[in-house]
Amino acid sequence: MILFVKLFLAHILGDFIFQPNSWVADKEIKKQKSIFLYIHAALHGILTWILIGELSFGWYALLLAVTHGFIDFLKLHFQKTSTKITWFIGDQIAHFIVLIAIAFLYNHQKIDLLWFNSQFWIVVTGFLFLTKPTSICIKNLISVWTPENNNRTDNSLANAGNYIGTLERLFVFCFIITGHFEAIGFLLAAKSIFRFGDLKEAKDRKLTEYVLIGTLLSFGVALLTGLIVQVMLLQTF
Repeated sequence: MILFVKLFLAHILGDFIFQPNSWVADKEIKKQKSIFLYIHAALHGILTWILIGELSFGWYALLLAVTHGFIDFLKLHFQKTSTKITWFIGDQIAHFIVLIAIAFLYNHQKIDLLWFNSQFWIVVTGFLFLTKPTSICIKNLISVWTPENNNRTDNSLANAGNYIGTLERLFVFCFIITGHFEAIGFLLAAKSIFRFGDLKEAKDRKLTEYVLIGTLLSFGVALLTGLIVQVMLLQTF
């Protein structure tokens, strides 16, 4: 289990945290001719090798880097503007399957040898997953409902919605793993008072429904992640 957690953590770091938007844009334009496609794939292999911490994992890290680059190549080659969401989901599912396969293939008994214990890696992986990776996933999932008139005409802070969503998920995550479920209700109520009060004044039903879907998805992912991490922590004791 901890091997897969570390592989998933490396995927989160490589695919979301350490991949700038400029890399993504360059890959979409140049496809296989983009140098960032190969840097991105190599980064995944290096990250997994570092996190696993075993010299014998080197060949598996190389396999992961090659398969990751090939999956990304297929997505870049076949995706179109109208099918971007479908290919994004398919791309992540394919990477997830590869991680599971490598975890089963690498039958080594000296996995848990890094600087911290298993509980640390489980919590860190859940924590990072709820930051930029979840923001990108939710943005892609609800992009089909983005209101056409969703232009910024007010004095809102840049990327404020993204930061608010990330913070609320991290709060929910911390509440769950510390056993304070009642605090989640207060957090949701507080956001509803401030956020949906503004939407009511705007009198934009589509925008209200769009924000509501995003909020419920955000809280739902945070709840599910927190519960999964809590169960995994209990199994490690």
